[in-house]
Amino acid sequence: MATAKKTTRHPSAIKAARQSLKHHSRNRAAKKGIRLAARAVVDAAAAKDAVKVAELMSKASSAVDKAVRSGALHWKTAARKKSRLAKRAAVALVAAAPAAKAR
Repeated sequence: MATAKKTTRHPSAIKAARQSLKHHSRNRAAKKGIRLAARAVVDAAAAKDAVKVAELMSKASSAVDKAVRSGALHWKTAARKKSRLAKRAAVALVAAAPAAKAR
């Protein structure tokens, strides 16, 4: 009589599942960091603090670039995010400048 075949998962599938969980948590952490950094830039721009905006923009850009290096983001997605964030910060600062001069 033939022995019954085992119905366990293949070792490589088990390892792939483990890796998937690690990658998922690393990617989520990277993306959360990007969102927080971007929010900080926008808040600083709304507060009309140009020096702080420049500093935070650098940190946000760095977070995006690190996410690209780790594979959490595609490089074109990163470029788009940085461009949109820079544009948003510039618009907020320009909108704030005439209001400050009028006072």
